Formats: sequence, structure tokens, C-alpha cells
Amino acid sequence: MPTPRPAPSSGADPGAVPGAGARPVGSRDTSRILPPARVVVRASVTSDVIDPAEHAVEVARSTAGAVVTFSGAVRDHDGGRGVLRIEYVAHPSAGEILARVAGEVAARTEVDALAVSHRLGELAIGDCALAVAVSAAHRAEAFAAAALLVDEVKRQLPVWKRQVFADGTDEWVDCP
Repeated sequence: MPTPRPAPSSGADPGAVPGAGARPVGSRDTSRILPPARVVVRASVTSDVIDPAEHAVEVARSTAGAVVTFSGAVRDHDGGRGVLRIEYVAHPSAGEILARVAGEVAARTEVDALAVSHRLGELAIGDCALAVAVSAAHRAEAFAAAALLVDEVKRQLPVWKRQVFADGTDEWVDCP
């Protein structure tokens, strides 16, 4: 009977979670030639239409094997009630705070580049209110950084939302 051959090495870290594409915290990505750049290419609070695909183009890098985008879209319901539209207003410091949050997330993660924009003003159903794009060498890092960025923006950005409901009432939500 022939001797079984060892399985070919995938080059994956043996301590990584199978199928997760992630390495244990503190381990080094040995596939990279250079460390991640951790660049913030955009952090804007604007009344202009925002496009997640535009953000993705801005973060694309030759070092990135993954570009993850997120579009926070206005939905037509909340709490079992129909929503017609929403309005976002911001504290004057919102742009500075968004830039700080983006920089902190870039510094804490293995990203090559990230971009984030939050829209202000009146938005219709389907409009993009928050656009995020992150590039990284691997998908796990890109997904994790994008999720962290969205969570930190929602937690720290001084932006308030007024929802206008189908029954004619309205309500301010997410007011810290």
C-alpha cells in the first residue's frame, strides 16, 4: 500500500479559522511585500449625491486583493410604519469628526485605503445616505474594516435623521 502524501500547503496560517480568510490577531501577513498603506482618500459630509462605486474606484490599489463597498440606503419602512423620505442634519463639526473616525479606523486595521461619505439634506427612498469603500490585501481585512467604519460612523458622527411617515407624521431618530 502506498504511503499517503501530505496535503499540499496552502500557505495559510495553521492558527487561522478555517474558511474565514483571517489570521489570528497579532500575526503578520507574510504574503505582502509592503505593509498596508492605511490611507484615507475621502471623508466627506455633503449634500451632494454620493456613489459607493465612485468610492470603490478611489480606494482601488494594486496591493489590494479585495475592495468592499457599503451603501446605506434609505428604506421605505421603520418600526412597522411606511417611510416616505428622510432628512439628515449635522453639527458643524461633523466633517472633522468623520475625518478623525476614518483615520482611527485606518490606523487600527490592515487597510490599503478607505473612503467614506455621509449625505445631508432630504433623501428619497433608495438614495444612498452612507457610502463606504475599503481596500485591503485580503477579503477578511476589507470586510472587517468596512464593518468597523460603518459602526464607528453611526456611533460617533453628530448627524440626526428626521423620518417622514406615510401617515403624515414625522420623528427625529438617532439623536444622541
